Amino acid sequence: MKNNNADKFTPGYVELHRKGELSRRADELERLLTGCTVCPHRCEVNRFDEYSGRCYSGFKPIVYSYSPHHGEEDPLSGWRGSGTIFFGSCNLRCVFCQNYTISQRPREARDREISIPSLASIMLSLQEQGCHNINFVSPTHFVPQIVRAVELAVQDGLHLPLVYNSNGYDSVETLRLLDGIVDIYLPDLKYGDNEQAYKYSKIKDYVTHSRNALREMYRQVGKDPVVGDDGIMHRGMIIRHLMLPNDISGSRETVRWIAENLSPDVYISVMSQYHPANKAFEYDELSRGLSQKEYHVVVDEVRRHKMTNALVQGEPVEYLNF
Repeated sequence: MKNNNADKFTPGYVELHRKGELSRRADELERLLTGCTVCPHRCEVNRFDEYSGRCYSGFKPIVYSYSPHHGEEDPLSGWRGSGTIFFGSCNLRCVFCQNYTISQRPREARDREISIPSLASIMLSLQEQGCHNINFVSPTHFVPQIVRAVELAVQDGLHLPLVYNSNGYDSVETLRLLDGIVDIYLPDLKYGDNEQAYKYSKIKDYVTHSRNALREMYRQVGKDPVVGDDGIMHRGMIIRHLMLPNDISGSRETVRWIAENLSPDVYISVMSQYHPANKAFEYDELSRGLSQKEYHVVVDEVRRHKMTNALVQGEPVEYLNF
């Protein structure tokens, strides 16, 4: 899907800053931290001086790394890379997490805390390196800090689209405060069943909260994506779904839900690269990779719903005899 408005695209946060609205949103989001309700856990701890919430994070953002990244979906990585900023800690506890050294070691994570001005400087550095966008990886528990940093960075010329790359366990109330700030949503939709979500990610009501979050994301940017003639996305939504062995992730149900409740035209990235990591070997059903049969069952479901903007392991479905 191409959109001729791409050449004239200006991220929404630039205009919000001009009107003073970006600062007001940052203020409102920071108030959520005093009795933290930033994500659906609603831990109600004071993030300004406590580390006892589900994400074990205080006020300062935790950044493990940042760089131009060429491994994202093509509409994001392009040829200059997506400017990824990897945040530490997480509000999920996935037993198969491949980044568990970043997401599930809170004491070590505190050594990676940085100031908000430093986070703003990172965004500007990635822009100077030529990245197509600024990609916040695992941003959910640091939304207020990110928005405050964007406010600082835009004053020094930040103008790239912002990518919100989350695990899907996001609060609708928080997302509404991001309306017009985030240009591209890149959420996971990990499970089609709440019992599986609790067993393997230690999260209650994941399906309910993630689907509500995706509806809000789609409302904001999914209906009218902006993609240039060069294939680079400036505004829109890409939903990621990682296939797990033995259909633990409920892949067919997830594909069906997206097609029927959002749109068969929405961008969806179905990923088949699962391999056991972290504590996955403690579960027989997770201790192997995907079979070819499991892979093709999900590809067939994508075809059945005529999801023409789907990517399967980064490959457009049109190349898979759609």
